[in-house]
Amino acid sequence: MDLHSTYPGLSDLKARAQKRLPKFVWEYLDSGTGVEATKARNRAALDRVGFLPSILHGPQEVDLSTQFLGQEYAAPFGMAPLGMSGLVWPDAEPILARTAATAALPYCLSTVATRHPEDMAEHLGPNAWFQLYPPKNEDTRRDLLDRVRAAGFSTLVLTVDIPVASRRERQTRSGLTQPPKLTPRLLAQIATCPVWAMGMARQVAGGLGMPRMRTLDKYLTGASQSLPSTAHIGYVLRASPNYDYVRWLRDNWQGPFIVKGVMRAEDAAPLEAIGVDALWVSNHAGRQFDGAPATIEVLPEIRAATRLPLVFDSGIEGGLDILRALALGADFVMLGRAFHFGLAALGARGPAHVIDVLAKDMAANMGQLGVVAPVNLPAPIILDRLS
Repeated sequence: MDLHSTYPGLSDLKARAQKRLPKFVWEYLDSGTGVEATKARNRAALDRVGFLPSILHGPQEVDLSTQFLGQEYAAPFGMAPLGMSGLVWPDAEPILARTAATAALPYCLSTVATRHPEDMAEHLGPNAWFQLYPPKNEDTRRDLLDRVRAAGFSTLVLTVDIPVASRRERQTRSGLTQPPKLTPRLLAQIATCPVWAMGMARQVAGGLGMPRMRTLDKYLTGASQSLPSTAHIGYVLRASPNYDYVRWLRDNWQGPFIVKGVMRAEDAAPLEAIGVDALWVSNHAGRQFDGAPATIEVLPEIRAATRLPLVFDSGIEGGLDILRALALGADFVMLGRAFHFGLAALGARGPAHVIDVLAKDMAANMGQLGVVAPVNLPAPIILDRLS
């Protein structure tokens, strides 16, 4: 079966994913927070970034290979962390990690994934990243870093844009809590999605049980706290980090270190001074704060403020969007939802198809621009200014 004839774009995978997932899982994956204005701004702002096509370049062969933080990747994009991936699709984290390793792309595991780092060691490629939600306790911090190193993760990503739990109203309305509780309402939703349900049943029968945040298990003995339904037990452990916290991590992590959640240009200089290796420009895809500008709107100012490499996410829905981000100053682009749409739509085949769709879309658009490598992209134009 030629997947491109049936699912030529990420929108096709998204539509099929929604049909195959219980509503509470879909709402967890797709929702933002508030009225989802930031999520909408991400899309609208990307659509305003255009290019002037360039003609008469003759035959061209596109090369997407990219160097980032001293590593070679097959393309300038990878798999962003998504908490509770294994709730979206059974065995999600190992499938994603193996696919990324085969494709020579980075995969980033979340602290609040459904698999712990030790589970992932056999699935990782040489360029695996680990996303850290910052533990308060220093002993916990040291132990977690040791576990991550031993499992084979080479790059540490500190997320700094979640000082408190977001509300995610759509998620709340769906009936999902953390950890998930199989209420009659949720069971009725599961009954309409037999493939998802059978996969979860096999996972439970195999001894993994229902999805939960396994990385944190060893640190939670006796921990309890009243939390919002959209929060999770990880908040019992989590700190609201400051610059001293970042310095501690820099001193205690030997390897590339990225800070994720940067939206202001003035935050670049102090992070550069501490010695972080890259900044990750992100508004958490509109999932944490509904009053933020689109990530693509703040990217050029941050690019002008620092020499550090920049990672970009939030709102990416195709290869053209990746080119837009690269042209405005990003060095690398990460996608989270897209790969999970692929998983939910096509199972284990899905993430590889997402990679193929993105690469083909990038190549087609680069052909229109007359460039053979992402580093040669022309300056973009803002389409609103032409109307």
